[in-house]
Amino acid sequence: MNKDTYGVKPGCPPLGLESLKVSDDQLQSSSDLSFGLGPHRGRLNIQSGLEDDDEYDGAWCAGVKDQEQWLQLDALRPTLFTGVILQGRNSIWSLNWVRTYKVQFSNDSSVWQPCMNGSVEAVFVGNEDLETPVLALFPEPSVAQYIRINPQTWFSNGTICLRAEVLGCPMPDHDSPQFSETESRSTDDLDFRHHNYNEMRKLMKSVNDKCPNITRIYTIGRSYSGLKLYVMEISDNPGKHELGEPEFRYVAGMHGNEVLGRELLLNLMQYICREYNQGNQRVIQLVKDTRIHLLPSMNPDGYETAYEKGSELSGWALGRYSFEGIDMNHNFPDLNNIMWDTQELATDKRRVSNHYIPMPEYYTSTEALVAPETRAVISWMQDIPFVLSANLHGGELVVTYPFDCTRDWIPQQDTPTADNDFFRWLATVYASTNLVMANPDRRICHSEDFLQHNNIINGADWHTVPGSMNDFSYLHTNCFEITVELSCDKFPHASELPIEWENNKESLLLYMEQVHRGIKGVIRDKDTKAGIANAIIKVDGLDHDIRSALDGDYWRLLNPGEYKITVWAESYFPRIRHCSVGSEPHATICDFTLTKTSQDRLKHILAKGGKIPRDDQVRIRAMRMRKLRISTKILNRRREQQQRLNKVKRK
Repeated sequence: MNKDTYGVKPGCPPLGLESLKVSDDQLQSSSDLSFGLGPHRGRLNIQSGLEDDDEYDGAWCAGVKDQEQWLQLDALRPTLFTGVILQGRNSIWSLNWVRTYKVQFSNDSSVWQPCMNGSVEAVFVGNEDLETPVLALFPEPSVAQYIRINPQTWFSNGTICLRAEVLGCPMPDHDSPQFSETESRSTDDLDFRHHNYNEMRKLMKSVNDKCPNITRIYTIGRSYSGLKLYVMEISDNPGKHELGEPEFRYVAGMHGNEVLGRELLLNLMQYICREYNQGNQRVIQLVKDTRIHLLPSMNPDGYETAYEKGSELSGWALGRYSFEGIDMNHNFPDLNNIMWDTQELATDKRRVSNHYIPMPEYYTSTEALVAPETRAVISWMQDIPFVLSANLHGGELVVTYPFDCTRDWIPQQDTPTADNDFFRWLATVYASTNLVMANPDRRICHSEDFLQHNNIINGADWHTVPGSMNDFSYLHTNCFEITVELSCDKFPHASELPIEWENNKESLLLYMEQVHRGIKGVIRDKDTKAGIANAIIKVDGLDHDIRSALDGDYWRLLNPGEYKITVWAESYFPRIRHCSVGSEPHATICDFTLTKTSQDRLKHILAKGGKIPRDDQVRIRAMRMRKLRISTKILNRRREQQQRLNKVKRK
C-alpha cells in the first residue's frame, strides 16, 4: 500500500533521525548484526565508512532474519506519528534493503497497537534499491510515545537492513518545560523556509527594496538550463570598488542538494539589511569597511532537482551535480599539479611561480568539460579582487582549508599551503563559534570523528579533491578560501532552519571580519602617484606571493607578527619595508612607492648581455582568461540556439 504517497510532502516534520536531533539513546532494536549495524546507525542518509562491518556501518541490520525484528524510536513525549521514510543499507559491498514492513505504536513500550488500514493491519511498501528514500504516510495518524518499524520482507539475496526517518508532530506538553515551544525558533524575524529559484529572486529583490543604499543585485552568468547566477552585493557604495576596501565573498550551492548554505546566505542578507537600518554598530562598521558579495546558488539546476523531491526524499546525491552531470568542486583547473610538476623539473625552485598561475591552455577550449557555472565563477574571480571567501557545503560538520589536493595522487595526506597557520586560524574562527561544532558532546555525523581535530582539517588530509575551487582561488587569484561543511543533513527540513541560523549566525559574521587582518596598502608610482597594478608583494619566509589590484591597492592576510615585505613591479626598482601586524582585526597600512627603472639602467643591463625582467606570467594568465571568455560565449550561443530549437519542437 501507500504507493500513491511517493513524493508527497507530509504535513508533520521529521523528528530528527537524520539531523541527529534524535539521540542514540532514543533508538532501540530487537537485535543487531554488530555494534556498527546497531539501532543508532538506522538513520536516513547516514553514510558508512569505506569498509563494511566496522563501527561506522551504513544502517541498522537485524541479527536475525525473521518477521519479528524491529527498530524502535522513543519520541520522549506524546507525538502524532504521520509517516515513515525508509532507505536501504549504505554500502559499496552489500545489497540489503527492506521491501515491506508494518508499524506499531505504544505509550509505554510494553503494550503495542498495530497501524491499521481500515479493518486490517497496514503493510507498507519499502525499498527496491539502496539509496532511494521511500515515503509511506499512515492511513490514520496515531498519537503515541513509541513507534516500531517491523520489516516483513527484504531483498532476497540480502538481510534485514534499513535507514529511517520518522515523521511526527510533538503534542503540546505544558507540564514539561524541557520541551519548550521555542526550542526550534530564532530571535530574528527572517524568512525561514526553502526558496526555489523564483522565490529566491523575490526575496533578494525585497532585500534590495528595503536597503537600496547598501545593496545591489547582479548576475555573473547562467546555468546550463539558463537560470541566472544571482549575487547580492552589500556595501556602503554598491557597484564600485573603493580604494583600500577589501572584497569578500560567500558561495553556496555548488552542490545543488546541499541547501543549508543557500538559505543561510538568504538569511544573512536579510539580517544585515535589517540590522543596518536599525543602527547595529557592528553591522554598520562591517558594511562601511567591506564590500560583501553573496552568491546563494552556484548550481541552481541541481537545486531545483532536489527541491522538487523535498528535504527528506531527495536522498544523498540527487541534485549534487550540474545539469550536465559535472561535480563543480572537481571542475576548476588543477593548478596544484602544474606548480608541483614545474618545481620538480626546475633547477632553481625559487623561480617557479607560487601564485597567479595561469590556467592550462586545454581548459580554455570549447571542447573542455567545464560547466558554464564554473566558467562564470572563474570570470567573476578575475573581475573582482577578492581577498577572503568561504564555500558553504553540507553533509558533515567540519571546516576544511587548502590544499584540497594531495601530491602524487595519494588518496589522503596532509598537504599544507605556505599560509597553513593563517588558514588554520580562519577555519578555527568559524568552527569554534559554530554552536554545533563547538559542542564537545555532539555525535559524529557519519564515520569521521572531526572532534579530535577541533572540527577543522586540511582538505587533502580528509580526501583528495583535484580541481577544487579553494585551491584554484589560492593559486590563481589573491583570495584565501575555506570550505564549511554546515550540517550532517544536506537538506534540512524547513522546521530546522531557524536553529541552523542561530548555530551559524556568529560564525558567518565573525569570519567576514577576518578580511581585515594582516596588512594592506597602495602601491604607487613615485612620479605620477598613480597606482601600479599587478605588482608582486612578497612576504619573507612565506612562499606565496600576491598581486596588487587594478588601482594599485593590495591586501595580504597575515597572523600577528613582524614581517619583511618586498614589492616589485615590471620596469620598477623593488622596495623593501618592515610591517607589523597586531592581534586585532584591523589591517596595518603598509604603502609602497616605487621608482621607475631608468632608460640608462636598462641600456646598461642589455649591453652586458643581461635580460630585462619581464612579468610574462601575468600576460599569459590574462591571455588564457580572454580565451576562456571567448569559448564561453561560443558555447553559450550554441546552448541558447539549441534551447530555442527544442522549444520549437515541443510546440
